[in-house]
Amino acid sequence: MNSSFRPNLFDGQVAIVSGAGSGIGRVTALELAALGAEVWVCGRRPEPIEETAGLDPHGRIHPVVADIREEADVERFLDAVLGAHPRIDLLVNNAGGQFLAPAETISPKGFRTVIRLNVEGTWLMTHAVATRSMIPSGGGKVVSVTLSPHNGQPGMAHSSAARAAVENLMRVLSIEWARFNIKLNAVAAGQIGTDVFYTKYPREVVDTMAASVPLGRVGTPEEIAGAILYLASPVGDFVSGTVLTVDGARDDWLGPFPPREMAGADGSMVAEQRKPRRD
Repeated sequence: MNSSFRPNLFDGQVAIVSGAGSGIGRVTALELAALGAEVWVCGRRPEPIEETAGLDPHGRIHPVVADIREEADVERFLDAVLGAHPRIDLLVNNAGGQFLAPAETISPKGFRTVIRLNVEGTWLMTHAVATRSMIPSGGGKVVSVTLSPHNGQPGMAHSSAARAAVENLMRVLSIEWARFNIKLNAVAAGQIGTDVFYTKYPREVVDTMAASVPLGRVGTPEEIAGAILYLASPVGDFVSGTVLTVDGARDDWLGPFPPREMAGADGSMVAEQRKPRRD
């Protein structure tokens, strides 16, 4: 995928990617490293992030075990990054999580767990990177991964609330921190074919998900990573305070188009013929 971008595009830059032990975070970290960035990744367990680092032939990915929900862990992680580099150019807030459950069955503890990881963790990372590096050094970029569709996802009341909070956090910080030349955006990922999607979600969901997307398929982690890299690149220098939705038009329409009852034998749209009205 990195052939879509100029070689050495991120030479000399330092990036942080949270939740880089699999899926979107792993692909994003590998792409940034392939394009020249020094990439620091964090996760709660050492094995996944060390595996990500082992997949990088350039030796530019540096794993550190840290729980972004814990302020002390965030500070310790940044101590390591800033001990090795003078500044941080890019923060990708990818760590997050949720579980499928009817709203009435979500316990207070379960709700808090999702909010802490997705909202509080994103805030702690963003605030720490901004105050310790981006504000003093005169700028930087933050990209937070959220979810589509934006009208909410049944079975994910906690995550729908959390991701909406993150998007609005990026919007307001893009206004407040524009004076420091910090650009903040979100990438709202639709139905993406990650390992977690294929192995942890109910088979009925996996088998029917593509049919809910107008483009007729689920997306790939590489496609979300590409959107993140676009925002991180110089092409995205005037993009701030926005949500880039990457979901095959799922946010606008549920299912294929045209619907079966409006489609001809060749799949083209058939409009009902009406006689012109005479007044």
